[in-house]
Amino acid sequence: MKKVLITGVAGFIGFHLAKKLVAEGYEVFGIDNLNDYYDVNLKLARLRELSIDTSDIKDNEPLKGEVTYIKLDLKNLSELKDLFKVNHFDFVVNLAAQAGVRYSLINPHSYVDNNITGFLNLLESCRAYPVGHLVFASSSSVYGLSEEIPFHEENSADHPLAMYAASKKANEMMAHSYAHLYNIPCTGLRFFTVYGPWGRPDMALYIFTKAMLEDKKFEVFNNGEMSRDFTYVDDIVESVKRLIPLAPKRGNPKFDKKKPTPSKSVAPYQLFNIGNNSPVALMDFVRALEKELDIKGKIVFKPMQPGDVSSTYANVESLFEYIGFKPETKLEDGIKAFVDFYKKYQKNN
Repeated sequence: MKKVLITGVAGFIGFHLAKKLVAEGYEVFGIDNLNDYYDVNLKLARLRELSIDTSDIKDNEPLKGEVTYIKLDLKNLSELKDLFKVNHFDFVVNLAAQAGVRYSLINPHSYVDNNITGFLNLLESCRAYPVGHLVFASSSSVYGLSEEIPFHEENSADHPLAMYAASKKANEMMAHSYAHLYNIPCTGLRFFTVYGPWGRPDMALYIFTKAMLEDKKFEVFNNGEMSRDFTYVDDIVESVKRLIPLAPKRGNPKFDKKKPTPSKSVAPYQLFNIGNNSPVALMDFVRALEKELDIKGKIVFKPMQPGDVSSTYANVESLFEYIGFKPETKLEDGIKAFVDFYKKYQKNN
């Protein structure tokens, strides 16, 4: 039985990935610091869905359920190294991060502390106690000012618009240096607007659904003239599951030193977009939600927010070629699944 560590296991994607990997027969360990960026009760509820007893969580003490959960912060290097030393992980999936573009305008230091220092500590742990593959979350936000649509991993991503994007771009470069220096196989994933059940309260689908069901107004930015490559969470975790055992090897013959590209290297390192390859206009997304809820939303149109982009659109040909899978969930089905979750969660909590 292969042993995998998921960081950010109480988060949206981490929770779903843990469920998937347990079903696939992995021995799953998960760490999460349970910070209060959003409602901690939602994080605890996710852990309970993984059969974790959340009544008495103590720092750095393992709790056994479907996964082994440890409350641990990536900023604590000594405890992180101890965890690696004891458990000898085969694979690591890093999904822990300070999320949110707009919050980075308020508290930029949190992105350096959590996303850069925390990731460095993870790399140092993988260096000290080698793993077969480190898969780490990057973000579509790294494309920043680029309007070369659809976004391809070979395109420039050197003009981020906010500290969140900058921290994710930094992660990509940090991982490459460790792959080169210490032969740590690394795969970075640029996620595109993941949505679905158990999603974060600061994400559009959660905000819109909550407002509509409570008969309240909600804001839509750039006067609604935006589009996103919405990607259902089950499709995301299926892709990650397939990637985990497929570690890149040193000496990629497709890498050209005279014309280097961001996504390939002679080091055991690669980058992939992970999205739906089918952007949806934001107002079409709102209308689909209105139809599912049978409620007309009270929309307040606002100008574009600093640090935001008007459109995201993923070219996912490289990932499809590598793992043989493309997202397949229809938007209407994904929205219905989220609404069903939201209503049940609100009723029970």
